[in-house]
Amino acid sequence: MEERIRKALGSESAGAIRRPPDPAHGDYAVFVGKEAEAVAKTLKDVLGADAEHVEVAGPGFVNITLSREAVSFAVAEADAKGEEWGRGNDMAAPPTGGRVMIEYGNPNAFKEMHIGHMMGTIIGEAFSRLIESRGATVARDTFGGDVGPNVAKALWALQKDAVIDFDAKELGEAYAKGAKAYEEDASAKGEIDTLSKAVYAGKDVALMSLWERGREVSMQEFRRTWSLLGTKYDFELFDSDTTEAGMRIVQDGLAKGIFKKSDGAIIYDGEAKGVHTMVFITSHDTPTYEAKDLGLAFLREERWPSDRVIIVTGNEQAGRFKTVLAALHDVAPLLAQKTAHVAHGFMRLASGKMSSREGNVITASDFITDVIKKASEKNEDPLVAEEVAIGAIKYMILRQASGSDITFDPEKSLSLEGDSGPYLQYALVRAKSVLEKASKQARIETPPEVPYLIERDILHFPEIVARAAHELAPNLLTTYLTELAAEWNSFYAKEKIIGGEHEAHKLMLARAFVNTMQNGLKLLGIPTPEKM
Repeated sequence: MEERIRKALGSESAGAIRRPPDPAHGDYAVFVGKEAEAVAKTLKDVLGADAEHVEVAGPGFVNITLSREAVSFAVAEADAKGEEWGRGNDMAAPPTGGRVMIEYGNPNAFKEMHIGHMMGTIIGEAFSRLIESRGATVARDTFGGDVGPNVAKALWALQKDAVIDFDAKELGEAYAKGAKAYEEDASAKGEIDTLSKAVYAGKDVALMSLWERGREVSMQEFRRTWSLLGTKYDFELFDSDTTEAGMRIVQDGLAKGIFKKSDGAIIYDGEAKGVHTMVFITSHDTPTYEAKDLGLAFLREERWPSDRVIIVTGNEQAGRFKTVLAALHDVAPLLAQKTAHVAHGFMRLASGKMSSREGNVITASDFITDVIKKASEKNEDPLVAEEVAIGAIKYMILRQASGSDITFDPEKSLSLEGDSGPYLQYALVRAKSVLEKASKQARIETPPEVPYLIERDILHFPEIVARAAHELAPNLLTTYLTELAAEWNSFYAKEKIIGGEHEAHKLMLARAFVNTMQNGLKLLGIPTPEKM
């Protein structure tokens, strides 16, 4: 329906069509400017019998109330389409869609994944699913550090303690030990820097064996966490994959005047472009993260040519990526033009406690385990407890705009009283239980003359999904599903569904709600338990 309204208004209508916050104002509110009377007439002609009322409502606004038949048709469509309800093909072709590569998560090997990486994974996965739902082909990639001083810190500690067999937690502890020594002991710092160069060189057989073991231990643990979060990457890429290419690209750029020498290092002078000036190759002739990002841009294009690239990181990297993309524009403008960086905020605990073995961050594994443990207090089935916990975590992250900081309250996140992932999951479980108890015999009957409010909510689902995908705003869908769950709970409390008046229509409405809620939760990556 929104598409018909948009076509009637023309291309200038982008962003002007919204669902009114008050259902009394209709099903659509359209901002049209000074020509409201003329636009209202056009919309009446275009929508015809599908509109019950089209009226000017205040300066520049037109409100549209759909007919009973149009609302019933939308609910029947939600019922009939099943898993396809809400999907579209408006991003199936370039330049908006086609093939889209999304980079997110990005934990570094030899360290434990922290909650910032967890946030990026959850947000990037939601982006991926939303964009896929609009018809684009999506490839997921993660890019982590596996060379450089941080890696050498862990290797140094492992060598000092003669450790050759270790798990992910022990590897994280080795990193913390090496990081502390690097800051406090000049001799250790020199040894770690030497070790870092040796890893880049790759000639020390024993060292490289330890390096390979450490990287694989890290990746096994990362994959376990990614599996819990519902993510499987198509490409797992590393610094070591991009080091040589990054160095070559910067050296070529130096010859072309894109980069310049400064105190033995090679830098990108970004001041003229309004970005930070940054080092791309150090005075020790080793690449920085920025040089590796340039190498990654070319490697990604080689491995999986795409029409669009989206890079998701924490907002502390926003300034750095402005410089990287400015440099990439000078080196390879076509790659830069199709690449966008999206930043997300930080997570804090409501308690204010942010402790870990490293003293300042919480690991993703410990965080998820703690929430699952708390969910187990009300859900004896371990699988259900896990699904509820993951739903609670994802909801609290995705309900905010992706650039916003988040305060995580474990009690609130697991509440069944509203504004939580379990609240949505429970509404879905409750609706499914109604359908399980219902007779399978279909009946044909006339629906009530006035639509239930939940019907008018359901019809907006495809538009909400499309907007969330185009704006990379999963919070729009999260907010919508929360309102929909509240409307279902109100409907469930007020109406006798099985054996009541208009039973067949109410059951169709229940099925439409289940399809809408289930499809919406899957787009967000939130599990859909069968019981709670």
